[in-house]
Amino acid sequence: MNKPPQMMNRPPNEDFSLKETKPVLGIGKTKADKLVSTYDLVEQMQYLYVRVVKAKDLPANDLTGSCDPYVEARMGNYKGTTRHFDKNTSPEWNQVFSFSKDRIQSTMLEVTVKDKDVLKDDFIGGVLFDLNEVPKRVPPDSPLAPQWYMLSDRKGDKLKGELMLAVWWGTQADEAFPEAWHSDAATVSLDGLASCRSKVYLSPKLWYLRVNVIEAQDLIPSDKTRFPEVYVKAMLGNQVLRTRVSINKTINPLWNEDLMFVASEPFEELLVLSVEDRVGPNKDEVLGRCVILLQYVDRRLDHRNINSKWFSLDKHGLIEGEKNKEVKFASRVHLRVCLEGGYHVLDESTTYSSDLRPTAKQLWKNSIGLLELGILSANGLSPMKMKDQRATTDAYCVAKYGTKWVRTRTITDSFTPKWNEQYTWEVFDPCTVITIGVFDNCHLQGENKSGLARDSRIGKVRIRLSTLETKRVYTYSYPLLVLHPSGVKKMGEIHLAIRFTCSSLVNMMYMYSQPLLPKMHYIYPLTITQLDSLRHQTTQIVSMWLGRAEPPLRKEVVEYMLDVGSHMWSMRRSKANFLRIMSVLGGLVAFGRWFDQICRWKNPITTVLIHILFVILVLYPELILPTLFLYLFLIGIWNYRWRSRNPPYMDTRIACADSAHPDELDEEFDTFPTSRPPDVIRMRYDRLRSVAGRMQTVVGDLATQGERFQSLVSWRDPRATSLFVTFCLVAAVILYVTPFRVVAMIAGLYVLRHPRFRRKLPSVPVSFFRRLPARTDCLL
Repeated sequence: MNKPPQMMNRPPNEDFSLKETKPVLGIGKTKADKLVSTYDLVEQMQYLYVRVVKAKDLPANDLTGSCDPYVEARMGNYKGTTRHFDKNTSPEWNQVFSFSKDRIQSTMLEVTVKDKDVLKDDFIGGVLFDLNEVPKRVPPDSPLAPQWYMLSDRKGDKLKGELMLAVWWGTQADEAFPEAWHSDAATVSLDGLASCRSKVYLSPKLWYLRVNVIEAQDLIPSDKTRFPEVYVKAMLGNQVLRTRVSINKTINPLWNEDLMFVASEPFEELLVLSVEDRVGPNKDEVLGRCVILLQYVDRRLDHRNINSKWFSLDKHGLIEGEKNKEVKFASRVHLRVCLEGGYHVLDESTTYSSDLRPTAKQLWKNSIGLLELGILSANGLSPMKMKDQRATTDAYCVAKYGTKWVRTRTITDSFTPKWNEQYTWEVFDPCTVITIGVFDNCHLQGENKSGLARDSRIGKVRIRLSTLETKRVYTYSYPLLVLHPSGVKKMGEIHLAIRFTCSSLVNMMYMYSQPLLPKMHYIYPLTITQLDSLRHQTTQIVSMWLGRAEPPLRKEVVEYMLDVGSHMWSMRRSKANFLRIMSVLGGLVAFGRWFDQICRWKNPITTVLIHILFVILVLYPELILPTLFLYLFLIGIWNYRWRSRNPPYMDTRIACADSAHPDELDEEFDTFPTSRPPDVIRMRYDRLRSVAGRMQTVVGDLATQGERFQSLVSWRDPRATSLFVTFCLVAAVILYVTPFRVVAMIAGLYVLRHPRFRRKLPSVPVSFFRRLPARTDCLL
């Protein structure tokens, strides 16, 4: 028997659960001085460090009369080499190599100096170290001082030349660890070596730039026989916005319209404004330009107005402050330009925001705590590419919180990489989210010649800080889930340790009473269209900024971490959101069913108790609110025993990822505009029409009920309105002369009456309400 279509892509026997682990954490702990390093959320990893500083008095080659030296550090099958210097007998490298103790298969470290040659490199001399005699260094001890070592040949005889070295045992807490060459990257080319190292990045400081275009004066159109249709076009980098065409079609047009841009420090881009006349279809005439330097633009921290200024216009564009003195008469534009420091520039979805502070540092509040993340390891990663006729994965992690991005080193050719790196962030709001992504490095052999190589996504983890208990260390193995056109797939698991430490409980509790976003978002709110456009521009600026770092954090990585494209239509997400709404309304539905059973006396004992409680509350109404809050308190206390002990994580069932139809997934991964054939598009359009038709019916039913309420007093149905008005008059008189307790008692007992006093037909009020007219008669 064939499986139904909605079950075809359900992964068989996939374990998507969250697993709690108990690794041995902590680095640098000693019994003597009870030293505790800051690297206490990762497992200790031993490394052999070799710092090659410089050499002197190296012998010259007899044939060439010069020396092109470099140093090779070899440990068993692993070796690392420094860059070579042309014709230099006293080179200085200052480079560090690290060898993981887990991969060491030798008891001797060999450091040799060689002369770069075309065919075969010549041996100059070397130094041997017995690993048993290498000293151990525990951070934060002072760095080990390098020493001069005489070079010797392979037999141990002394040769000319000396090499300055430092060799020691250490851990990943050593300050030399981030910039060291690692034996994990032994097969990486020199061009791709930078992309293997761990790195900390900072997002650029972003501002919203508000350009309020007020008016223009003394414009000179080429055709003076027609009314000009003037608008203003503003450009900042690749951001282009236009005002509407002025309603006042004269040479002194008015707009009073705001244009919003995203600007990043340092302000390298110019704001270029041009006043243009629409002389015909797709034909515009530039009446004048001006160029504004953002360094001299006013910065606003609150809602107070900024003084407006007149800017002179020129055909070629005048830079404000440079040529104005030379201009005796020119067309002018009236602007109010300011950099908004009171807004938070959104680069993430508000659902997964990691930072909610305004741009201006003067408005920042003190931090409330510290977030520490230990990226331990990964297990069972899927093969991501082919190398030397075999499947392999070169994995690294990226974590983003606030303006700080971190990237671990790349572990090459491993499906179970171990990073054991720890990072720290300041926390300013507990209701924020940290995002950790895992990627496959496709740039280890240098830049791809075609430029098409992209780091592949392995998976992503989000952790909301407000769900974490303070000072507790969470060690969990998170499944890495990725949605493919064939369905949801588990790409492996990532092992994390996380701790949220609160510095002030009072300040953290106070944050729950504050608005989520800065005040300017509520005093002068931005429209949904503006926010979407500004967020798109922000993500482009951030990705370009991080892409220029060394090593670069590439565009595909940044966009995946920032959820670019998550706003696109998805049948799966629509279903998931509908089921979420039904789940929320499920509590009301369950209460309605329970109350209906009470009214129908399905359980006489419970109904009698409800009658007693109702009578007590009517006779003593001052107990109603205390009883309600006491009931909610008891519910909260009762549910405490079933509280979640682990952070919430992606649920494939809630996301409808395990039951989505293959065609729905193909539609979700389609490009925009679509690239599918016409018959597929027609089928999807018909399906969308069917779904939208059901939504249209539900929305119409809700509108009908609301319009019936309005028609009670609108005299759409004169007879119905007259009956209702008469009823209201009689009810007002009766309620005025009758004590409220008596009315409440009669109404409550009537609602809770026994089934033998009920009839199956709808009640009179329900029948009357359903007969009221709505505006459906006015629809075509």
